[in-house]
Amino acid sequence: MAAAKLGDTVRVHYTGTLSDGAVFDTSAEMDPLEFILGEGDVIPGFENAIVGMNVGESKKISIPPEEAYGEPDDDLIMVVDRSDIPEDIVPEIGMVLRATAEDGAEAHIMITEIDADSVTLDGNHPLAGQELIFTIELVEIVS
Repeated sequence: MAAAKLGDTVRVHYTGTLSDGAVFDTSAEMDPLEFILGEGDVIPGFENAIVGMNVGESKKISIPPEEAYGEPDDDLIMVVDRSDIPEDIVPEIGMVLRATAEDGAEAHIMITEIDADSVTLDGNHPLAGQELIFTIELVEIVS
């Protein structure tokens, strides 16, 4: 049986947890996740863990922030005047807004603080700075 290698299309089941055991994502009760190894469709640490696995094999791995979503970047946190938030949006902590940059790129930013005059927006991925623990099962190598 051939092991998974870069360029293969693979299907995996997984459960991702944080160091405190909280589940942040899982493919349980869904179809397996399908992607091509080496295309960068998943975080590097997840992809690297699958290379060399055989169909039916399972493993539990720990992925440090630098192989996942990186460390939080203070440059992605901004404080804006409350009046800059569109009138039809009632800001709440934890709310995710979609923003469009001048170059047309879209980003998702989370409201992390609100006061009478300002709103703090964080453009970091919610899992930035976190060690991620995955249980992965290689279900199939499609090609």
